[in-house]
Amino acid sequence: MTDDNGTQDSPIQDGSDEAGQDEKLRGLVAQIRHDFHSGVSPDPEEDLRRRLGDSGIELSDDEFATVLADIRAE
Repeated sequence: MTDDNGTQDSPIQDGSDEAGQDEKLRGLVAQIRHDFHSGVSPDPEEDLRRRLGDSGIELSDDEFATVLADIRAE
């Protein structure tokens, strides 16, 4: 969808906003892992914090550390 300013601020694909938190997290992790290991993004911690905030997903410090370790592992 585009707003009055002509920017896309929400998903446009049908069903894209129906994913649960676990599905969203898995998708974010897969994208960040790919970006990190392909050299697109050198800082997965920063990317994870930003993407979690953008998605409204909250993790405890322990959960965050576990997810980040998973992203960094090959």
